[in-house]
Amino acid sequence: MNNTELVTKPHYPILDGLRGVAAIIVVTFHLAEPLATGHLDNLVNHGYLAVDFFFLLSGFVMGYAYDDRWNTMTIGDFFKRRIVRLQPMVVLGMTLGAIGFYFTDSTLWPLIHTVPVWKMLLVLVIGYTILPVPLSLDIRGWQEMHPLNSVGWSLFFEYIANMLYAIGIRKFSNTALSILVGIAAIALVHMAITNGDVSGGWTLNMEQVPIGLTRTIYPFFAGLLLSRIAKPTQIKNAFLWCSLLVAIVLYMPRIGGAEHLWMNGIYDSVCIIVIFPIIVYLGASGIIQSQRENRICKFLGDISYPLYLVHYPLVYFYVAWISNHKGITIVQVWPYALLILTGSIILAYAALKWYNEPIRKWLYKKLM
Repeated sequence: MNNTELVTKPHYPILDGLRGVAAIIVVTFHLAEPLATGHLDNLVNHGYLAVDFFFLLSGFVMGYAYDDRWNTMTIGDFFKRRIVRLQPMVVLGMTLGAIGFYFTDSTLWPLIHTVPVWKMLLVLVIGYTILPVPLSLDIRGWQEMHPLNSVGWSLFFEYIANMLYAIGIRKFSNTALSILVGIAAIALVHMAITNGDVSGGWTLNMEQVPIGLTRTIYPFFAGLLLSRIAKPTQIKNAFLWCSLLVAIVLYMPRIGGAEHLWMNGIYDSVCIIVIFPIIVYLGASGIIQSQRENRICKFLGDISYPLYLVHYPLVYFYVAWISNHKGITIVQVWPYALLILTGSIILAYAALKWYNEPIRKWLYKKLM
């Protein structure tokens, strides 16, 4: 989830807006999860695909922002920029998770109150680095790479993609990059059809890490390839139509059910390999037609990354509350879910203005 960092190039405000739309849908996905019995009946069924959309956006923006800068920029400069862009919100997101950790004790996580403070603080420090926490430090019991803020797993894989790009893949010709993307697409389709979906990647074990890598490599480097070969045109109402497409894809009910898992795997594959690149191309080609549309896209783009990092510490409270009220229905839950969604957006905006922007400005002056 990266914004273009060059002020000297034309901006893609619609892509920023789409990132914000997807981030809001991610929150609704996590709010719907505890009401479902599994993947098959989640109300926001394909919300997990937002992560794959973020990876594709990141690859596109990475190529656009950096591909032509390597004659004046070192690998060290590149990683300084990525750290300034990503790490402040990682630190805040993990800190919020730590503050709320002991208050999310519930029937779902009955052992939280037994976790010693030193162990929680050790998990927090590791979380600050975005390196995955080993299973021996799984203090919540969900086998998450980051038990204080679950979404940290995707940032870990984002950094891996950034490293692969900076160390070598940036030098690939379009032909070589196309071959890599093609191989990655085959691996993605195989995984999706075999598993029934692409959901996964948040546990540090031999089963989940390959899922995370497979989910990252295709969309990120497909986005990079798209940034190199696409020639955006001018399309009116692109933000509206692209937003609707993103919402339709992510809110689509499960395909095929338990009897035909492969059908949903095909759906996931088509979305990631075909539909998401089309959406990004249309968004890059879009024309902002009014100041109001520009303000909406800017607001959504600005809060997208903070929202992604701050919402899950609030979701932990929500999940704990639901687990302590067995049999609760969506009719009873929706006011609380709306409160969490609204509160997450407000918290994200506050974090943006009072923390992220000032910290990034200070770090930029110190490091650049």
